[in-house]
Amino acid sequence: MAEAVQEEKIARHLERLSNALESGTKAQVQRLINSLSGSEIADLLESLTLPKRLAVWALVDPTLEGDVLVEVNDAVRAGLIAESVPEDLVSAVGDLELDDLADILNDLPDTVISEVLQSMDRQNRERLSSVLSYEEDTAGGLMDPNVVTIRANVSIEVILRYLRLYGDLPKFLDQLFVVDRGGRFVGVLSLTSLLTEDPTTLVNDLLQNDVSAIDVSMSAREVAMEFEHHDLVSAPVVDESNVLLGRITIDDVVDVIREEAEHSVLTMAGLDEEDDMFAPIVQSARRRWVWLGVNLITALMAAMVLYFFEPTLDQLVATAVLFPVVMSMGGIAGTQTLTLMIRGMATGQVSALNAPAMLRKELAVGVLNGIVFSVLIALIAWYWYGSLSLGLVMAVAILVNLCAGALAGAIIPVILRRMKIDPALAGGVVLTTVTDVIGILAFIGLATYLLIGT
Repeated sequence: MAEAVQEEKIARHLERLSNALESGTKAQVQRLINSLSGSEIADLLESLTLPKRLAVWALVDPTLEGDVLVEVNDAVRAGLIAESVPEDLVSAVGDLELDDLADILNDLPDTVISEVLQSMDRQNRERLSSVLSYEEDTAGGLMDPNVVTIRANVSIEVILRYLRLYGDLPKFLDQLFVVDRGGRFVGVLSLTSLLTEDPTTLVNDLLQNDVSAIDVSMSAREVAMEFEHHDLVSAPVVDESNVLLGRITIDDVVDVIREEAEHSVLTMAGLDEEDDMFAPIVQSARRRWVWLGVNLITALMAAMVLYFFEPTLDQLVATAVLFPVVMSMGGIAGTQTLTLMIRGMATGQVSALNAPAMLRKELAVGVLNGIVFSVLIALIAWYWYGSLSLGLVMAVAILVNLCAGALAGAIIPVILRRMKIDPALAGGVVLTTVTDVIGILAFIGLATYLLIGT
């Protein structure tokens, strides 16, 4: 429901912006675009063709440009940066949160990076360096090193005075992190307790020390699961010595969830979520050559198997009509299992411990579905061609291919993960090859030796 509302909102903004661009009223475009948030402007820019995108980018309020650069995908960001004046870029990214700045810093020209770093004080440079030292898809890469820390042996009244002096507090501040003299994480003090308890109460009396901190090396996917399981708004990040390094907030986790969803959908088609939808035609075509080429090779493998049974196709026309049904049924059954496995592995629900049980379950499902649909399709084939033998061949082939599809769908993601290959990227291509080849061998092979007798 929320996604549908967001899509409708973007479509409405896009329609209004397109009308304003076509009417040529620059002031109207500027008012419209700058009434939106950085994230909404980013969505609009990604939805525009290159000429319109650059025209709109030139009208974006400089105070919003940094937020927009953080939100757009890599390809669009590179294009916007290339069209921007270095001085404007320095101004745009100078006020970004350190974790957001770390996400795009390496995309900026060297001269801009140098000026941005020079404008920072020593503490912020060290904090930025700390974030950049971790992989982007880990807790360390997600965290914001700007945290408010307190000690346990002071009163609520002292903490309140401290916060007033602190000034500009970090966003999504729902709790304060309590550390010892060595900077090691001890627990949290909720803002609810801070605002409602007696000012003379010590922090130690209100301390929540049962809060689990996130290890700095934890993957972004696991971080998202932690937030989901514990309904977190923010969470502390610590190193192996339990020293507090920073915190992760819900807005960063929402970005991770969205990126994971886009990645799962697009990689199954051999595409990249960071590609520009409106990139030049030749550039877009080249990016698709790799997986089109891989698919061509696998299709030729299936065609070679079919080639060996060409005499059967010449003598029994029914096989040419019916074998796509066998291949299609096996492919769908395999895709269902493959999708479940990839999702289970992504969420941690499928691991080395329960993968064998999942394999047995999916194979049993394949056998049951194979029995049901093999009988149905056999009766249809018998009715069409009046041949009981052809119906039996069809039944056996369907049963074999549905079982093979379920088996392949369960095994392929595990093998690809062990080979350090993204199952979402390569699983579909491999699965299609397996079900096509086995479907051809099962159906046309049986037809060759049982119906024609050669």
